[in-house]
Amino acid sequence: MHKIDLVDQGLFNPGHAACPGCQESLALRAILNTIGPNAVAVFPPSCGAVICGPHPYSSLGIPVFQTTLESAAAAASGLRRALNQRGRHDATVVCFAGDGGTYDIGFQALSSAVERNEEILYVCFDNEGYMNTGAQKSSSTPLHAHTASTPGGKPTRKKDIIGILAAHGIPYVATAATGYMNDLTAKVRKAMGLRGTRFLNVLVPCLDGWGLPDDSGIAMSRLAVECGAWPLYEVEDGERYTLNRAAKTAPVDAYLAAQKRYRHLDDRQLAEVQAAVDRQWAQLTARAAASAEADAA
Repeated sequence: MHKIDLVDQGLFNPGHAACPGCQESLALRAILNTIGPNAVAVFPPSCGAVICGPHPYSSLGIPVFQTTLESAAAAASGLRRALNQRGRHDATVVCFAGDGGTYDIGFQALSSAVERNEEILYVCFDNEGYMNTGAQKSSSTPLHAHTASTPGGKPTRKKDIIGILAAHGIPYVATAATGYMNDLTAKVRKAMGLRGTRFLNVLVPCLDGWGLPDDSGIAMSRLAVECGAWPLYEVEDGERYTLNRAAKTAPVDAYLAAQKRYRHLDDRQLAEVQAAVDRQWAQLTARAAASAEADAA
């Protein structure tokens, strides 16, 4: 394993309210320390808002604005314009939201901000459900996953948020995972060097909601990437695809078997999940190959 390339600037303080082993708090610390102190954060109701703490207190070393669940991207857009009016063009406006506030309840405001290409960095902490309210399903919940509101397994597939936002043609959309921290911080730095709306979707396994031991978050994140269930890739300007890990090295069933939310699956359902992962992987590799050919032409 490579050493994690991160300098801690003290922007995420101890004593916060995250669960033991929380992957979201780990990602938050890495992202904040990569962005630096010249930033303002927006949090809708989410695990992140709980971790951050109630106003006027905060576990973050930068100003925080907590907003309603449906309006995070709109609030971030307003903060961006207010800072511009004050001459603070160099300050970063970063929105930290969960998958419920991104894929579902906050999607209208996010799509509108993206259509305007607002100068914001939007980070979705994707734990594949409404975890801080009891682990109900969201449209990010994968096919056949057990949740409090889908006890027999979710009958529909996970929404392709990356494909949807890439179709808006914004400068940068990417996936990341806590198990590949150098890839995550490199993507944050890359996003910081671009203008317009930039979107990062970060896999943060929820230990309680997924039914995992407290010390297994990193291993589960890596396994998600290795089996292709969470491919690491980037889309620039809605067209250029880059796969950051070019091969699958583990079967999907090893990833599913480690989680309580998949213990009800039979062989047919396992095969369906594997087939869905294989289809997604084939599509991504084809798009990445086409992008490489176009760049070489």
